[in-house]
Amino acid sequence: MDKYRVKDLMVPISEYATVSEGSTLLDAVLALEKAQEIFDHSQYLHRAILILDRNKRVIGKVSQLDTLRALEPKNEQLDKIEDISRYGFSQKFIINLREQNRLTDVSIRDMCLAAAGLKVEALMQTLTEGEFIDENASLNIAIHQLVRGSHMSLLVTSEKEIVGIIRSSDVFSAIFHTMKACKLA
Repeated sequence: MDKYRVKDLMVPISEYATVSEGSTLLDAVLALEKAQEIFDHSQYLHRAILILDRNKRVIGKVSQLDTLRALEPKNEQLDKIEDISRYGFSQKFIINLREQNRLTDVSIRDMCLAAAGLKVEALMQTLTEGEFIDENASLNIAIHQLVRGSHMSLLVTSEKEIVGIIRSSDVFSAIFHTMKACKLA
């Protein structure tokens, strides 16, 4: 395992789902679907879409969870419930309040139609310093960054240029195979 470098496990940007800024959520979901069809199916599927600026540089990402959040109804009552959840009320009580105030007559289809036209910039997570890792970093460093930052992936750089992405699933796979080899040896 000590021989692994981040560049050995990363997915190159060219093989990852990307869309340009200004794209809609539907464009992003379609790009993700296409990348998953093309990607080697012996590997784990992608869980995010990278957002590129006009110069083809990564400026953010939209995860599966961000996509699901876009489906959540937005109203003033639900915002107030989020505020009061900080005051120690039980999780059961908060969930009950949320359910009472959800728009129960809205179909999944209607929620999807509304979310599909949202611009990715409105949903994307901006990148933080802890989400970047050099391609020559050891797997130990990658594990540390993933765990400390609770990240599902890190953007891999080569001389400050983003060249790929290393996903927690790729790191887990390498660890799993190393453990298995050690146990069988």
